[in-house]
Amino acid sequence: MNLIFQIKSCIYIALLGGSFTAAAQQFVLIPPGSYPVGMSGSVENPPRRVITKGFRIATTELTNAAFEKFITATGYITEAERFKNGLVFEPGLEEFRWITDSTAYWRYPNGSSRGGIENKMDHPVTGISFTDALAYCKWAGVRLPTLDEWEIAARAGSSTKYFKGVTDATISRYANIWQGPDHLQADSTDGFMYTAPVAHFKPNPLGLYDVLGNVFEFCSGTLPRDKGRKVAHARGGSWWCSKNACNFFNTVDIGSVNPHASFSNLGFRVVKEPGGADQMQ
Repeated sequence: MNLIFQIKSCIYIALLGGSFTAAAQQFVLIPPGSYPVGMSGSVENPPRRVITKGFRIATTELTNAAFEKFITATGYITEAERFKNGLVFEPGLEEFRWITDSTAYWRYPNGSSRGGIENKMDHPVTGISFTDALAYCKWAGVRLPTLDEWEIAARAGSSTKYFKGVTDATISRYANIWQGPDHLQADSTDGFMYTAPVAHFKPNPLGLYDVLGNVFEFCSGTLPRDKGRKVAHARGGSWWCSKNACNFFNTVDIGSVNPHASFSNLGFRVVKEPGGADQMQ
């Protein structure tokens, strides 16, 4: 099964310091109110104001450690395990080309031959599908952010595609992205070729980490371009995104993906309703 990440009517087979674990999942409150989203020139995400009743959003992407708790408690088998269709990348592939690896799933997000997550439990979980993310949320009593909620939190009051402090020149301080000129050569310029531990890079002004890099994040909601199709959406940026090949690591663009497909650069963060604890065990 192919996984297609679509942004701005182009199709990209791309998706596409600290130690945070499931036991320390923290949330920040986004108060009720009216917030600006979208940007001039964006067909799918035009400028407008949206009203929210308020929500709490996780400061980090969900980690391998947190997802392992879910698997241990439920015995859930992810779609990549069942369909053997994990999409992975390795340096040397042409731009926007990924390969299907029947051994790839969340424990081996880049395929078993490229190593597992034994020493990456504080990295974001990947190799999971939108359906898998929903299953986790149901078990944990949380949900995915809506497209608008994600953007409100990620922008942190900014009117630009980046939050305050981020420019094209400084984004590498805030986001785990691909620094090299292409994907033919391995790139670990920032210390990581694939995912990084969550919260390793600088947060946005609200204290949210990795909204512009590390992994794309599933959100709930639909777009006019869906035209009734069952499509999942993701936002943000990923370790694979480069300035030369996939520069959509921002708070404006919205990607689309098959809800049953699993990529090694696609994960999620969760949301809770207002009230309750600021941490989730």
